[in-house]
Amino acid sequence: MKKIYGSASEALDGLLFDGMTMASGGFGLCGIPELLIAAIRDAGTKDITIASNNCGVDDFGLGILLKTRQIKKMISSYVGENAEFMRQYLSGELELEFNPQGTLAERMRAGGAGIAGFYTRTGVGTVIAEGKDVKQFNGQDYILETGLVMDLAIVKAWKADPSGNLVFRKTARNFNAPAATCGQVCVAEVEEIVPLGALDPDAIHLPGIYVHRIVQGPHEKRIEQRTTRKREPAL
Repeated sequence: MKKIYGSASEALDGLLFDGMTMASGGFGLCGIPELLIAAIRDAGTKDITIASNNCGVDDFGLGILLKTRQIKKMISSYVGENAEFMRQYLSGELELEFNPQGTLAERMRAGGAGIAGFYTRTGVGTVIAEGKDVKQFNGQDYILETGLVMDLAIVKAWKADPSGNLVFRKTARNFNAPAATCGQVCVAEVEEIVPLGALDPDAIHLPGIYVHRIVQGPHEKRIEQRTTRKREPAL
């Protein structure tokens, strides 16, 4: 099965359609599939429901799909770095489903594992619990959360081999692995494709069985908030 494609647009060919659902890996601007996001923008796909920890910033990451009005709904944990997100949500142009970060990650993981739902204490007694089934275990209330199964998953990895085995780099691993598993089809963009057998089996973070298409390319890797301190004078 051919998994390596020449460009992000080629890797997404035949997978995009209006009204689709999508899981996107990354956290802030760390480990985001920036090439695939740009290709989705260029394809003009509309009314997308996206599950992702956040929605990038105004001019980068998933924020560029907000700017072009291609996102209908976000399933997210943190959206505080995006002024356009705030504007669209408060004006009623964008639907939003808030999830605690751990719950969102587990919903993705559960969907990828074929688990229809799970009970968690996170969110009990808050607006998160409204309309959800509540059961008691050992005298404690738990709320039912459903697993996420999306039409497409887009993720970013550090290395891949031709079979699609992926290695993520440090904190860029974050939401990428669970997001990859919950897509009916997973497309991964990577920094490097190594020969088959070059990856230590014990170092593989995501087996290639979950990955259907791979694209390699250069990445901008922006810093979301650059924080520095004054240089101390030399003694």
